[in-house]
Amino acid sequence: MVPTPLPYPTRRGANLERARDHNRRLVLGELSTGRTLGRAELARRSSLSTQAVSNIIAELERDGLLEPCGAARGRRGQPAMQYRISPGGGHALGFEVRPGAVFAQLLDLAGATVWSRRVALARADPATVAALLPRLRDEAWAARPAARPRTLGAGVVMPGPFGRTALSGEATDLPGWAEVEAGPVLERALALPVAVENDANAAAMAERLRDPSLRSFAALYFGTGLGLGIVEDGRLVTGARGNAGEIGQIPVPGPHGPVALERVLSRAAVGAHLARHGTSAPDMAALARLHEAGDPALARWIRDAAPALGHALALVENLLDPACTLLCGAMPEPILRALLAAAPPPRSVARGPDGREEPVRIGTCSPMAAARGAAALVLARAFTPALAA
Repeated sequence: MVPTPLPYPTRRGANLERARDHNRRLVLGELSTGRTLGRAELARRSSLSTQAVSNIIAELERDGLLEPCGAARGRRGQPAMQYRISPGGGHALGFEVRPGAVFAQLLDLAGATVWSRRVALARADPATVAALLPRLRDEAWAARPAARPRTLGAGVVMPGPFGRTALSGEATDLPGWAEVEAGPVLERALALPVAVENDANAAAMAERLRDPSLRSFAALYFGTGLGLGIVEDGRLVTGARGNAGEIGQIPVPGPHGPVALERVLSRAAVGAHLARHGTSAPDMAALARLHEAGDPALARWIRDAAPALGHALALVENLLDPACTLLCGAMPEPILRALLAAAPPPRSVARGPDGREEPVRIGTCSPMAAARGAAALVLARAFTPALAA
C-alpha cells in the first residue's frame, strides 16, 4: 500500500490564486483553536493588512466557514466584531481499517464528532473495504444531511508499514494492500478527496486537534500493534516512504534474546499473554474490567511490559527531543497509567537534570482515536497555510 496524504505543498512559486488560498487558510488556522478574534487581531497575528483580513472574512462568511459571534470592547474605540469557525461550515469523514473491523467518524469543522460507527470485517482486502466505505459515508450523510454538500474529504488510516518492506508479514498487515495505490482506489469509491495515513500518524493528528498548543510532540499509539506518530512544528514527520515511526519493530531485551517491541508492548501482546493464562479480553472495556478487578495475569503483563515502555520512551525522547510524549489509542487509561508508573524513568535530553520532570502525558484512550485522527487529517489540511515557509 502506498500512502497518499492530502499533500502539504513543497517550496515553489506562488501565483495569485495560491497566495489567496494560503491567506484564507492562515485566517482559518488562527481561529481553529476555538478562540474568537476580531479583524485587527487577525491582521496582527497573520501579518496581513486589516483590509486584506476584512476581504478574507467576507469570503469565508459567504462560504459558511466563519460566523460573527458578537462584539468585544477593546481599550478604546468602537467594540470590535469577533469571529469564530462555523462548525457546520464543513465536515470531514474519518475511517480506520483494522484486520477485523472498520471504525468511522464524521467531524464538523470545529472538530466535534457528529456521527460514528463500528463495523466488523471478515476480511479487510481492497475490494471489501472499497465496497464498505461508501455505504458508511452514506450512513453518515443520512444521519447529518447538511454535511453532504459540505464534506471536505475523507481520511483513511491503516496499520503500517506501507508497501513491501522487510517487516511485511506481521499480524497487523492488511491482505492485498501491499502494492495497491490506496488513495486512487478509495477516491474512486468515495468520490471525495482522500488522505491515506498509518494509524499512529492519524492518532497524533487527533491529539493536535484536541490540543492545538501541541506543536512538536510524539504520540505512542496502542493499536493492534504499537506505532509512533511524530509531529514537528504542527506537521507530521512521515519519512521518505511514509513509514517513519515504526517503533513497534525496534528490538528490546527479552527473556530469550531480543524481541520486537510490539511483541511485548501492544494490544496484541496483552491479548496473547491473557490467552496463555486462559483469559479473554476482546476489547477495551473487557481490559478495563480485568484491571479494575485486579486480574493477576493482567497485573503480571503490566509488570513485564513496563521495562519495554521505559526503553521506548528513552528512544523517543533522546532521538526526537519532543515537548512531550503522549500515550494514546485503544488501551484503557488506567492500564497506561499503571504501565507508566512501573516503567523505569529513562535518562534523556527531554528530562530535567533532577529527574523529576516527566514529559509524558496520557492522550486519548479510545477505540475511535485513529478514526478521529483520520478526519483530523482533512481538517488539518483546511487550516494549514498552502505556502511552505
